[in-house]
Amino acid sequence: MPKLWSGKLGIALLALSASIGGVELARGADKDTAKTESQLKEVRRQIDRIREQVTRDALRRDQIAAELQAAEQTVGSVRNALARLQAERAERAARRDELAVKRQTQERALAAERESLAAQIRAASLIGREEPLKLLLNQNDPALVGRMFDYYRYFGRARAEQIASIEARVAALDEIDAAVAAEDARLADLERERRVELARLQSSRDQRGKVLASLENASRSRERQLARLQRQQAGLEKLLQELRRAMERMDKFPTDSKDAFARLRGKLAWPAAGKLVARFGETRAGGLKWSGVLLAGEAGAPVRAIYRGRIVYADWLPGLGLLAIIDHGDGYMSLYGHNQQLYKAVGEQVEAGDTIAAIGDTGGRSRPELYFEIRKGGSPVDPRKWFNKPTP
Repeated sequence: MPKLWSGKLGIALLALSASIGGVELARGADKDTAKTESQLKEVRRQIDRIREQVTRDALRRDQIAAELQAAEQTVGSVRNALARLQAERAERAARRDELAVKRQTQERALAAERESLAAQIRAASLIGREEPLKLLLNQNDPALVGRMFDYYRYFGRARAEQIASIEARVAALDEIDAAVAAEDARLADLERERRVELARLQSSRDQRGKVLASLENASRSRERQLARLQRQQAGLEKLLQELRRAMERMDKFPTDSKDAFARLRGKLAWPAAGKLVARFGETRAGGLKWSGVLLAGEAGAPVRAIYRGRIVYADWLPGLGLLAIIDHGDGYMSLYGHNQQLYKAVGEQVEAGDTIAAIGDTGGRSRPELYFEIRKGGSPVDPRKWFNKPTP
């Protein structure tokens, strides 16, 4: 078990022994009460430190959250600008398509006008080769010949003007198309810049998001640690009350010398059926050592008293869950933790084999288990030496 609770149990058991062992032990209990009060002060100091850290974390988290909000708003603005650029480029593309259609129309019209002008020039050329006198003789009306020449000259000038107009429009379309192309190129460059900026901002935003997530995880961890310490504080305060009540009772539990607990080494039955998963003295997480044994069993399976005695503790204790402690006299006690239910109350007498609890997973266990200890004078001893077989 954790060092804090190992020490706490030692204090509790010493004090409970004192409550049944007379004035001299009561004086020892006074010292143990002082130790518990010292532990309580230390837990309170830890709570204060963690609260300060939680406050600092909250301020840092708020700062990062504000930066993340600003980054996300900037990313949104850049995305909107990028969308506008893309829409404008789409409009430019549509405009260029429209200009291309108009240019094709004008080019077809220009080709038709040029073809008509060429035909007219060819006709005029043919007419020009005839002798004027012959033309006059070939016509019934000489005035008609003059008008014919006038018509040719008129239509020739008109067609030339039409061609010039079409060429001007085509040139204008070329200029517009060039301007649109230049603007599209500028927008393309601007779009690339916006994309680079967007990628940078998104990376910065993502980094802030990771920092915020890390802070939130750390904050939750500290809040859990704070809650655990607060539970420890409550447990220590409750234990102090139990110690004070125990010191007030001072009624000695009678022992029978012919079958005193000390003589039962190697003769007792295991308190429950199950698999031995942790042994006394083995190293556990954090470099600590087990002060008892841990049995994995079925939820609800009976937990039995290993020997006659009196229940001196039956309540929930942080780290051990629902805990029962039996005083067997002569300074010997047995401890049963992680129960899902306690069947005996403080002060009740029990006999060997009596069902006092049910195996459970209280106290933070991930599966049904029974934690068991034997203590002599408040110090843990290897419980396996007391049983009639090495495993349950």
